Amino acid sequence: LSGSIPSTVGNLISINYFSVGDNKLSGSIPKEIGNLTSLTSCLCLYNNQLTGDIPSEIGNLTNLTDLEFQSNQLDGPIPASIGNLVSLTTSLTLASNQLSGNIPSSIGNLVKLTNLNLGGNQLSGDIPSSIGNLTNLTTLYLQSNQLTGTIPSEIGNATKLTNLQLHNNQLSGSIPSSIGNLVNLTTLYLSTNHLGGSIPPSIGNLVKLNSLNLSGNQLSGDIPPSIGSL
Repeated sequence: LSGSIPSTVGNLISINYFSVGDNKLSGSIPKEIGNLTSLTSCLCLYNNQLTGDIPSEIGNLTNLTDLEFQSNQLDGPIPASIGNLVSLTTSLTLASNQLSGNIPSSIGNLVKLTNLNLGGNQLSGDIPSSIGNLTNLTTLYLQSNQLTGTIPSEIGNATKLTNLQLHNNQLSGSIPSSIGNLVNLTTLYLSTNHLGGSIPPSIGNLVKLNSLNLSGNQLSGDIPPSIGSL
């Protein structure tokens, strides 16, 4: 399929699944998509050529469980109204676009979410501490952005995480000791940032890890003996 998504898509007020991924659709996402309040299982527009911003009206889709807009050319900020999508469970995937600005703190409202992927954009500013509210997350991908500031200690609340990727940003400060709470991690990538200080001994708690990358930082001090627990 090619061409744009017509604004008349907003008339489909009874559908619960809408997927047009893996096509050649272009143009912007019509704001009328916010009329599809019966959507539950999927709003999937991935792998197209869509441009423009994510309309704030997306926040009307409060019954939606899966939102996938990855691999397009979307730009502008992530709207704060994304935090209205409190039924999201399967995925919020906005990766591989050209999104900019901060990660809205309202993302912390998505407490049922299991997969959050914002990697491969131009997002900047801090990782909001509200990310620690997402205690059902199993994967968190924020890599390859322009994020600054510290890794919030609240990230240690997300104890179901198996995959945490924050590499290729401009994060600074120390690795929080609360990282040792993430005992289900199998992959931890913090490489190519500006992280300093010592490696916290609590990293030895992550006994399920099979991949750890802390390279390309400014870490100092000893490698803690607890690393031998991995």
